[in-house]
Amino acid sequence: MARRRERRGEPSQDRRKDRVGPATREEKLNDSDASERKLIGIFILFFIIIPAVSVLVYVYKYGSGTKRLEPVITERGPIKTDINFQEILTENTNVAGNESQRNYDYPVLAYITPWNSKGYEMAKRFNSKFTHLSPVWYDLKSHGNSLILEGRHNADKGWISELRMRGNALILPRIVLEAFPTELLKKKKQMDKAIDLMVTECKEMEYDGIVLESWSRWAAYGVLHNPDLRNMALKFIKQLGHALHSVASTRNPKQQLQLVYVVGPPHSDALQQHDFGPADLQSLSGSVDGFSLMTYDFSGPNNPGPNAPLNWIRFTLRLLLGSTGNNAQRLAPKIFLGINFYGNDFILSED
Repeated sequence: MARRRERRGEPSQDRRKDRVGPATREEKLNDSDASERKLIGIFILFFIIIPAVSVLVYVYKYGSGTKRLEPVITERGPIKTDINFQEILTENTNVAGNESQRNYDYPVLAYITPWNSKGYEMAKRFNSKFTHLSPVWYDLKSHGNSLILEGRHNADKGWISELRMRGNALILPRIVLEAFPTELLKKKKQMDKAIDLMVTECKEMEYDGIVLESWSRWAAYGVLHNPDLRNMALKFIKQLGHALHSVASTRNPKQQLQLVYVVGPPHSDALQQHDFGPADLQSLSGSVDGFSLMTYDFSGPNNPGPNAPLNWIRFTLRLLLGSTGNNAQRLAPKIFLGINFYGNDFILSED
C-alpha cells in the first residue's frame, strides 16, 4: 500500500513540476500588467486628477468674483480701446451690479475729500464694498517749537456713525505730516509728541487707525537725500506703527489700530536716494499694515499724456516688489494699488 501511494504520488509531483513553469510565466505576465496598470494609475492621479482638482478649487475660491463680474461688464460694454471723452463722462456715473455685494476678498481703500461732498454719499452707499475708508481731514504741523494736529473740525461723527451702522469698513483718516522734518526727526521729544498726538486722536475720535502721508514731503525738504535723516524717517514710521498696534480698537477690542502708509512711484528703474524702494518696503512691512501706492499723475502740464498708463503701473509694482520670490508674494497683498477717478484735459495750443 505504501509503495502504491508512492507510485501514485510520484506522477502527481511530476505533474506539479510540469505546471510550475507555465504558471510562473503567467504570473510574471500578470505582475507586469499589474505594474503597468499601477504606473498608469499613478500617472493619472498625479498628472491629471490632482491638477484638475487644484484648478477647480482655485477657480471656486479665487475666480468666483471674476465670473460674477464678467457678464455685467460684457453686457454693458465699458471695456474698449477706442473711446472718446464723452463716453467716459457718460459712463462714470453708472453703477454695475449689486451695491452691497463684494466681488473680491482683498482689501479695498477709498479716500473721501471734504471738497467733494458726493464722496461722503458714495461711501455710505457702497460701504459694504470697502474694507478701509480714509477721509482727508488732518495735517500735523509745526507751531513754533511745538506741534499741532489740525483738522478735527473736518471730522463728521454723524457720517461715521452712519457708516458703521451700514457696514464694517474701517475708518482711517489721512494725516499729512507738514511739520519741519529736521526738527521732528532729530529731536526725540518732537518725535514722541507727534506719535502721541496721532494715537490720542484715534482714541478720542474712536478711529480704527490712520493713513499717513509724509514721504513726498520729506523728499521735497531734501531729508531723504541724507542717509542719517532717511534712517530716522524710517525709524519714525516704525515707532508710529508699533504705537498704533499697542492700542485696541474701541469697536473691536481684539483688533489693533492700523497704519497705512502713502508711497509714491519711482520715476525710473534706477532708484534714487529719495525714492521709496523694495528695501524700504521690506524694512517697514512688520510695522505697517498697508501701503497706499500712488500710481496716477503720470503726466502733467509740462508733459501732457495719460494719467495712469497700465504698462507704467505694472513697471512700478515690479520695481517696488523686487524679485518674484516668496518675499514679493508675501508683501504684494499689503499694497493698495492707486486707481484714479479723474482725468486731465490738456489744452496744447495754450501750453
